[in-house]
Amino acid sequence: MALPPYDPNFTIAFSIGRRENFENDPEHDESASAAIVAAELISSARLALKLDSVHTEYSAQYLVDKAGSSRRRRRRGKLTVKDCLFFALKKGGIPKAEDWPPLGSESKPPSSYKPALVSMKGEVIEPKDMDQVRDLLVHQPAAGAKLHVFSPHIELQQDAIYCGSSGEYTRYVGLRDAIIVGTEKIQGKSMAIVKVWYKNKFTFLKVALSRMFFWAGVGPSELLVDFCVPRLSID
Repeated sequence: MALPPYDPNFTIAFSIGRRENFENDPEHDESASAAIVAAELISSARLALKLDSVHTEYSAQYLVDKAGSSRRRRRRGKLTVKDCLFFALKKGGIPKAEDWPPLGSESKPPSSYKPALVSMKGEVIEPKDMDQVRDLLVHQPAAGAKLHVFSPHIELQQDAIYCGSSGEYTRYVGLRDAIIVGTEKIQGKSMAIVKVWYKNKFTFLKVALSRMFFWAGVGPSELLVDFCVPRLSID
C-alpha cells in the first residue's frame, strides 16, 4: 500500500470506524509507555536547566512500581504520563535508572532497599492546545502529548510527515504517548516534531497540525491531544 503524496490543503478525514477497522496491539503496555515518556521528559528538562551536566536516564520502572499504586492512578485507571510526572514532582523525586531494576524486570528489590532519589520539585502544566504548547516550548525543551495513531499510515508516512487517516483504508490503533520537541512549517503548514512511543520504541515524526479526523467513537479531533509539561524548580 502506498499513501498519497502530502497535500497541504487537505484538512479533515471522515470514517464510520467499523469494529474491524480497529487494531488491537496486545504488546502495548500503557503504564510502561507513560513511565518511559515521563522519565524522558524529566531527563530533558533537567538537562535544559543544567540540573544535570549530561542527559541522565531516570527509572521508568520505579514510576510503574510506585506511581502505579498512588491514589491518583487508582482513580484514573491506567497509569498516565501526568500521573508519573505528578508523582515524581510531589513525592520527592525518583532514582536514576541504574539504581532500580530495568523496565519489565520481574525481580524486585527487597522492601528494605531504599534507592538514592534525585530530588525534584515543580509543577505539571497542562496546556489546552498547541498554541499554548508553542509558547511553553520557548522555555521548555519538550512537552508530553498523546497521538492518535492509524495503521499502516504511521509506518508509511511520506517524508516523515504523519497525517493520520486521509480517507483511504486504515485501522485505528488508538492513542500513544508522545513527546513534542519543536515545531516547523512545511509548504506553509505547521508541523510538530514528535517522537512517539510505538511498537516498544521511539519513532520520530512530523505531525501535520492542520489535519483533523472524525472517527466514530472518537469524534472530531486533532492528531495531538492531552498535553502536559513538567516545569521543574531550580531551588
